[in-house]
Amino acid sequence: MRLLVTGTPGVGKTSISKELGKRLKCKVVNEMEFALQKGIGEWDSVENELEVPVKKLENGLNIYLKKQDNVLLEGHLLCVTKLKVDFAVLIRLHPEVLETRLENKGYRPDKIMDNVFCEGIDYCKKRLARKYQSKNIIEVQSGKNIKEIALIIIKRLKEAGLS
Repeated sequence: MRLLVTGTPGVGKTSISKELGKRLKCKVVNEMEFALQKGIGEWDSVENELEVPVKKLENGLNIYLKKQDNVLLEGHLLCVTKLKVDFAVLIRLHPEVLETRLENKGYRPDKIMDNVFCEGIDYCKKRLARKYQSKNIIEVQSGKNIKEIALIIIKRLKEAGLS
């Protein structure tokens, strides 16, 4: 099984992916860690973040996926990639809750505004819809217990015929 988990920064992708990976016995791969290991991207000292060329990331991940069976890829850039996965899982969060989370994580006000805006206009959902068939996209709301969200995703995977 090959899964992609994506969503706006701050929705809980990493925590949910770790729990999901444990329950599904999948290796969990973070997009930024992958990019760093493969030398994809450059550090932007002004923004204090890794700038990753999406096409290079997509190509690198698809090469990686050819050699993997049970893997879960997670990261916010994945919504704009076309990867050879069985399902794309989109984690959502109400914009007001997201704003509070990002403030608590110490995000800069402009980054908070950008990410809350993206969540509010369904940026990741619209991008996924351009890359994957709707039957291969699972959308879940965050904000609940991480274990509960993982179980909801597993249930939806089983309903779709994948376990």
